[in-house]
Amino acid sequence: MDDVPYDLITMGRIGVDLYPLQSGVSLAEVGSFGKFLGGSPSNVAVAGARLGRRVAVVTRTGRDPFGDYLRAELGRFGVDARWVTPVDGLPTPVTFCEVFPPDHFPLYFYRLPKAPDLELWEGELDLAAIRAARIFWVTGTGLCAQPSRATTLAALRVRGAASRAAGGARSCTVLDLDWRPVFWADPAEARAHYREALAHATVAVGNIDECEVATGEREPRAAADALLRAGVELAVVKQGPEGVLAVHRDGTVAEVAPVPVEVVNGLGAGDAFGGALCHGLLAGWELERVMRYANAAGAIVASRLACSAAMPVPAEVEHVLEGGRA
Repeated sequence: MDDVPYDLITMGRIGVDLYPLQSGVSLAEVGSFGKFLGGSPSNVAVAGARLGRRVAVVTRTGRDPFGDYLRAELGRFGVDARWVTPVDGLPTPVTFCEVFPPDHFPLYFYRLPKAPDLELWEGELDLAAIRAARIFWVTGTGLCAQPSRATTLAALRVRGAASRAAGGARSCTVLDLDWRPVFWADPAEARAHYREALAHATVAVGNIDECEVATGEREPRAAADALLRAGVELAVVKQGPEGVLAVHRDGTVAEVAPVPVEVVNGLGAGDAFGGALCHGLLAGWELERVMRYANAAGAIVASRLACSAAMPVPAEVEHVLEGGRA
């Protein structure tokens, strides 16, 4: 199948999530943890694979047992890990969280001295595969440091050049705004890098805070319009308890309410939303259906502890859409 384009290739962050098995307890008091594959673009890849898509991820780990674990987990979830390579001298990142439902989930990232997933080099990319993929997904975190920033932008330019050569007919290139200020040496530099990336993307996805970093706008419709002016064709603004707003350049607008859910851990909901968004776009659904499907997938994961291991299969999403409980 090597000559068959991937439905989805994601690129960027990966790590081991260590989530407490006790809810409502600080890390100082937690007695046991569960170990899971983590990192937003890696979770999105898992979400896409669980929905039946042919998926690969481009990232790097340490040359250590945690790196071995992550590659094995990707394979177990049906994600092609051929472009997940080890880096000597840098440990695989670990992330801890505290679980205080319904809306407080502090994260503690251990990515020092540098995360291996930021050691992505343009010369090591399979640009032909990236060019051919039906959807290519990158994140704002990939812009926070070199060489990942240059590599991310190079991959985006390849996608843009392929689109222009095809006379505008193209697959989707998604920029997940993915704002994590702790990853940036100077957060004030972020907007300029986001602006450059948006010029090559066709879809932008982010919550209100992320949209403000990228565009300066917090009001949802103003943020969506600013993302469209920056170059994308579809702007998706996630608003938490207010639902999601999606605005297409052709004038189509979808405003979808959230799915009621008893939240266990909200951290993976956005990644499930992302994988389901890709699934709907690949299926060619109309915009409101895509958003409802993505919302349902996100709600399912919010009702579970883990991120990657919690990603739903199609029957589970359809159950929620038919009125079942997430």
